[in-house]
Amino acid sequence: VPGRAPVEAGPLARHLAQRTGVDLADLRGTGAGGRVTRADVERAASATSPAPPSRRRVSPLARRLAAQLDVDLATVTGTGTASAVRAADVRRAAPGPATPASPAAPAGPARPAAPAERPSQERAVTMRQAIAGLMTRANRDIPHYYLATTVDLTAATDWLHDHNRHSTVAERILPAALLLKAAAVAARQVPELNGFWTDGGFTAGRGVHLGVAVSLRGGGLVAPTLHDADTLELPALMAALKELVARARTGRLRGSDVADPTLTVTNLGDHGVETVLGVIYPPQVALVGFGRIVDRPCAVDGLLGVRPTVTASLSADHRATDGAVGARYLRAVDRLLQKPEHL
Repeated sequence: VPGRAPVEAGPLARHLAQRTGVDLADLRGTGAGGRVTRADVERAASATSPAPPSRRRVSPLARRLAAQLDVDLATVTGTGTASAVRAADVRRAAPGPATPASPAAPAGPARPAAPAERPSQERAVTMRQAIAGLMTRANRDIPHYYLATTVDLTAATDWLHDHNRHSTVAERILPAALLLKAAAVAARQVPELNGFWTDGGFTAGRGVHLGVAVSLRGGGLVAPTLHDADTLELPALMAALKELVARARTGRLRGSDVADPTLTVTNLGDHGVETVLGVIYPPQVALVGFGRIVDRPCAVDGLLGVRPTVTASLSADHRATDGAVGARYLRAVDRLLQKPEHL
């Protein structure tokens, strides 16, 4: 429209706006730099939908599940107190198999969960169903290719030890933060892997927004977003990471915390895994994996020694890039970790 400034919004937000009839130009973005997020579009769509006869009560968990499972809350019949919509109501309304708690489901031999156990178990089951559906589609629709390389972390670990020795406990940096920063800066240097595959083509991300895979104590997985991770100083990135993980594991993630990640990173080193070959989270075009830091024998300058190493892996979409681009990205990660003082 002539006279209107361009709207900053990611592909997910634009798709949702088109589907719900929301004009992005009318929204005030809550994301970084005024960027319109998916949560902004959802709020606008909710505000413009026909109002029900009376204000409906919906539990916070039910709202999150409805967003994850693409269920319209206006179509859900609440069975809670005063017709409040509960998580179980949303699951019954979602497409797919009936939940174990459905009256039509046959009784199994397993012991019924105690009332205190049921909410966390139900959340875990629902999340696993959502993840399974998404990953099934990703494996079916995305032509993956996989690359991996071993990175010498001698310089990185020496720098970390020196930094942490002169820092307070609150200011110390974990190896995970260093790996994330290297992944983010490498994505800025190799932008072909930082963005989305939509409408048959690649759209580069505006900024490097890392989705960080976080396993939940009750089961399941979420990937909150570190926005503009390539520009964050390491102490700020470490603090942001700790806050995101804490909010994820206590169920307090905000809409902006999960908005428009351009590249996902998963680190399973704490679980003892040495190599991670993950499934891409659509519409992203790549996923980076880091394994456990392991002491390995290495030949350096003709001498055999033992050095700390990590396996960095890449799962990428062959429609958007090829192995040469992926190799360039992993070389960039390696190069950055050899000079951690510059990250």
